[in-house]
Amino acid sequence: MFKLSAISISIITVFFSPVSVFANNDSIEVIEVYAQKRKQTLEEVSISIATLKGDNITSQGIKDISEVGGYVANFKISQNAAEGTPPALNIRGVGLIDYNTANTSPIAMYIDGRPVGSANNQIANLFDVEQIEVLKGPQGTLFGRNSTGGALLVRTKRPDDGNYGFIKAGAGTDEWRRVQGAYNAKVNELSALRFSFNHTDYEYTSYNLFDASPEAGLKQQDARLSYLAEWDEFTLYAKLEYGHWDGIVQPVGNIGIFKDPANGVRCSPAEAGGPGCFDMFGFNDGSDDYWAVSVNNDSPHLSIYRGWTVQGDWQISDSQQLTYINGFNRLDRRHAFNCDGSPARLCEGELGLKNEMLSNELRYSQTNDRDHLTLGLFHIEERIYQDNFNDILRDYRGLLSTDLTNTFFYDNEIIVKSVAAFAQYEWQLNDAHRITVGLRYSDETVEYDSVSRLNTVADITQLDGVTIPYYRVNGEVKDDGLSGRLAWNYQYSDPLMFYYSFANGTKSGGYNGGLLATEEQAKLADYGPEELYAHEIGAKYNNADNLSVNGAVFFYDYSDQQVFMNQASTVPGAPPLQLLENVGSSTIYGAELAIQYKLNDALKFRSAAGYVPEANFDEFIDPVGNVLTDNRLPFTPEWNINGDVTHTMSFLQGELVSTIGFDYQSEYYFDQNQNAYAMQSGYTLWRGSVHYERGDWRFGVWGKNLFDKEYSHLKFDLSAFLGMLEDFKGEGRRLGVDISYRF
Repeated sequence: MFKLSAISISIITVFFSPVSVFANNDSIEVIEVYAQKRKQTLEEVSISIATLKGDNITSQGIKDISEVGGYVANFKISQNAAEGTPPALNIRGVGLIDYNTANTSPIAMYIDGRPVGSANNQIANLFDVEQIEVLKGPQGTLFGRNSTGGALLVRTKRPDDGNYGFIKAGAGTDEWRRVQGAYNAKVNELSALRFSFNHTDYEYTSYNLFDASPEAGLKQQDARLSYLAEWDEFTLYAKLEYGHWDGIVQPVGNIGIFKDPANGVRCSPAEAGGPGCFDMFGFNDGSDDYWAVSVNNDSPHLSIYRGWTVQGDWQISDSQQLTYINGFNRLDRRHAFNCDGSPARLCEGELGLKNEMLSNELRYSQTNDRDHLTLGLFHIEERIYQDNFNDILRDYRGLLSTDLTNTFFYDNEIIVKSVAAFAQYEWQLNDAHRITVGLRYSDETVEYDSVSRLNTVADITQLDGVTIPYYRVNGEVKDDGLSGRLAWNYQYSDPLMFYYSFANGTKSGGYNGGLLATEEQAKLADYGPEELYAHEIGAKYNNADNLSVNGAVFFYDYSDQQVFMNQASTVPGAPPLQLLENVGSSTIYGAELAIQYKLNDALKFRSAAGYVPEANFDEFIDPVGNVLTDNRLPFTPEWNINGDVTHTMSFLQGELVSTIGFDYQSEYYFDQNQNAYAMQSGYTLWRGSVHYERGDWRFGVWGKNLFDKEYSHLKFDLSAFLGMLEDFKGEGRRLGVDISYRF
């Protein structure tokens, strides 16, 4: 009854909602952004930017970073290999699809001006947030290393004047429970404190038929304490944050590909995973329910993070400012996994991690009439300590060759040191024309020490095996180089601006700390930097009344691209080769359009569409001889469209706001092989909410994936090894209610 009522409310009462830019006032809100490390209106900046306001994050029930992609054109985020592993961020076809905890995304992420570092730190819960900005295209001048594809900027709410707060509690299907709150306290006339927290407890919408496994779900606690003091010429902002996540990881499904495993007769891609299709060992979960799995998923997850950010701003004069930002974060994580998707013990393991990062940035800015200069120095040091193992074919010890039934322990220490200097000048030629020129020099060293041990059966009467040293490989990767930007703004009229931008970005080299089955693979596991050159032409229109339109077309020349490759081993029955290498070059081009329109005082509309007709490898043959020339880049749909409409009305001396929206993705592949089994067909996810606000109280009903659409975050190909693909299922229908009170 609860599910039926929620869907009825969302569809009957609701029209589509504006998610990022509409406030409840008489005109379209003017959006202010920090894309150039200073406050500007969105229409001033020659970068394609999408924003998501904090109030909309709250009203839409957005839980974490992984859900932001459903509101932004050409931006896709996947949980990758289950929640708790590094997410896969992809902007306009540029991203790194790899769950390895040693890797860094080509999409930079900053929280309150501090870089988060490696991809481990890019999954973050969203609570008490002011705004999120998605910057598309290389941001190599101001945001530096590893922003080849763009940058994601998260700005939390800062302390301000007054003593006030809020508390919000909610519940939903699949044991969803959430409590959030914040309190802002004025310390004196010059300073204030703000404390905010989040507690979320839930089970996954996929469920496990294997009774011996515990129920899968996570409990997540997050807290933040921030301080802001403002004197005549100096401002100090300081923040402490802490998080503790624990539970059982989402169970993985098993997509069997054989009708007759003994004779190697395959199911078609459309049949795979259904009744009558088995893995190499004859397993099928026996259910026709997409969300059901059957797996020995006693796989605990524990993450503990803590960190600080300190920012000082010294107003040297009316036109000059000096800014210093210092940040530190540490993440400790243990993430167990099952990769065979069955009750058997064929592929299990754990990803252990300690990740520490220290960053410093010193920035000088000067405004001269209508020109603006930015100069800066940047330093980062990140240490990644991995403690991983992967247990292979445990149930077949003593039955198969001892070469196939091993446990691999792979412990890596990776130290990244990077320094940079950057400058950007914005020159206002006249009322209509502005030129922006930027340049950055970066120097980086990655040191690695990879140590592996092997547990193997030396005596078939002793199946627990013995653990022996396997290999040790160490070395370093060094690279330095320039990145920059040249842009031209043409202010055609007060509401309309055109721009052209040429930019390049570089993602640094490193070491692939994933599963490496031999010493030879370990010696070849380092990789060099990649580089992207981007041309973009765009237009931004905002009549400050009822219409805003932003559009862009882009062309990318991608060289020495780093690609994660999951390739079948040349040894029958052995785990696949998991490689990260510079594969050559790719060509990407496409377009996007975002429209916001206020139909009347009660009804507002927002939509964004992305089109990427070309996102393909140029000539490329992988290390085991597979020809991948013209193959499409993974996780890159040709079309993606999202939209919302919001309806506002007075009701019982309060305000009733009803919303419904959608996110459409056309088909795409999960790996570089264009494997028909590892493909996601096109799908649309519908969402909706109804909120009633009266005085200090607010009541809401919300729903995600209203029609319970079946889709996957990732299908990981283990067909040559186990005769199946791991199926990391998406989020099924989840419905909830919440109540909040301001005081």
